[in-house]
Amino acid sequence: MGQSTNELKSGTIFNIQTFTVHDGPGIRTEVFMKGCPYRCKWCSNPESFKASQEIGLYSTRCIGISKCGDCLKVCHAKDALVVEGDFVVEIDKNNCDDCMECAKVCPSNALQFWGKKMSVEEVMEKIRPDKNIYKKSGGGVTFSGGEALVQWEFVLETLKACKNERIHTCVETALHCKPEVVDEIIPYTDLFISDIKHMNSEKHKEYTGIGNELTLSNIKKVIDADKPVIIRIPVVPNHNDDMENMENTAKFIVDELGNKVKLLQLLRFRRLGEEKYKSLSMKYPMEDEVDSVNIEEAEDKNVRIVEMFKSYGVNAVSGSTSDMSFNKIQIF
Repeated sequence: MGQSTNELKSGTIFNIQTFTVHDGPGIRTEVFMKGCPYRCKWCSNPESFKASQEIGLYSTRCIGISKCGDCLKVCHAKDALVVEGDFVVEIDKNNCDDCMECAKVCPSNALQFWGKKMSVEEVMEKIRPDKNIYKKSGGGVTFSGGEALVQWEFVLETLKACKNERIHTCVETALHCKPEVVDEIIPYTDLFISDIKHMNSEKHKEYTGIGNELTLSNIKKVIDADKPVIIRIPVVPNHNDDMENMENTAKFIVDELGNKVKLLQLLRFRRLGEEKYKSLSMKYPMEDEVDSVNIEEAEDKNVRIVEMFKSYGVNAVSGSTSDMSFNKIQIF
């Protein structure tokens, strides 16, 4: 007997988080897929960029070559591990082939995996134990990333498996993918969460590396398919927080989407993920631009932006909502 479709499909996942309440209604399990075409300057998850497994280093955890040194013994890539004094301090990504051997033998978790290959059934084994909780809370499963649809075939098969077991599904995605992929995903997705990072495509490309045309057209495709959509805007100081951009977004939602977006969330910028950038030998992109953000000023601005959206008739809030807030807005 041949293998089933589920057995043949595998995906690379960098986290599975249970009991989440911000990315969809109710209590949920969230599956974070590796891989993303965007390079948002404010991204706090650089471990999600590559679709494949990779190695990360937290140098302060290294216990010293004189006490251990196992990583150097198993590393077959010359000069991949950079040693200063008695400690491994960096991974030279030009030499490292992400074979993962060093992480397997590291006793202090200074070297660790980012990403794990999993089958559809292995993911379902993580999802199933909380089926009663999903049912009681109105929750389910959310696929996120990275960009969930980089590995869309795996996500599609897992969505199908969830629907076969009557589990509510949500896909959090920038929708930068072929329209045909969206067509494949729509029948098995109960809720989409997408974002609009900037309405001006040139600015969008400057801040993310990619223009916004595909994202905007795919959001419209999902709306036209009568699927519930939540839009999120990360409000980043000196990048997309000007009122002209926000008003253009409001006009797009009203004029192009028929004001059918269930909820618009304005997310305040948070300077997160710097240690993860360092672990991957990458520079934090916002380091020289946002040294500090006045929390009160940022919150006040978000409130003003929310009021502007409401003046257009858009259902807008500041921040991500809890599961009770989702229930109140009648997503289904």
